[in-house]
Amino acid sequence: MLPAASGLQQLWYNEYVMETGKTISTNRKAYYNYNIDETVEAGIVLSGTEIKSLRAGKVSLAQSFARPERGELWLLNAYIAPYESGNRYNHEPARTRKLLMHRDEINRLTGKAMEKRFTLVPLRMYLKNGRAKVELGLGRGKKLYDKRESIAQRQADREIERTLKMRRVKV
Repeated sequence: MLPAASGLQQLWYNEYVMETGKTISTNRKAYYNYNIDETVEAGIVLSGTEIKSLRAGKVSLAQSFARPERGELWLLNAYIAPYESGNRYNHEPARTRKLLMHRDEINRLTGKAMEKRFTLVPLRMYLKNGRAKVELGLGRGKKLYDKRESIAQRQADREIERTLKMRRVKV
């Protein structure tokens, strides 16, 4: 049993995390595979035990993407693991989930996606004020030579940082 003081500390921590936005999952491959031009925030409709599994951090956005259908945005292939303490009414892990945005934002994003051949890629999933949110990026796929160029740039930046660090230590 926890003492009262630690209970107050836990309550304070929960309020702090809910205000600032706790990142649950990131799509690390998104910036490697896409040139992201714009980002937007969208709410996500969850059912039953999905929020408990999401708070436990058992989420993968690796192969997921968003698609507009009939004037609404849908998140496809996002994996939220079944809740361990759930019952037989547990959720399906890779179901299609509805994203919540204003109608004019949806229309603007779908117009850009269709006109300029962009893709809506989820970049990260987080909690903000106790609600699950998804950060979507409007991006265009990179070619193989672009990916090689970004790897070379990253290695060059690391080398520059390493030499600068060595100079700072010697001086």
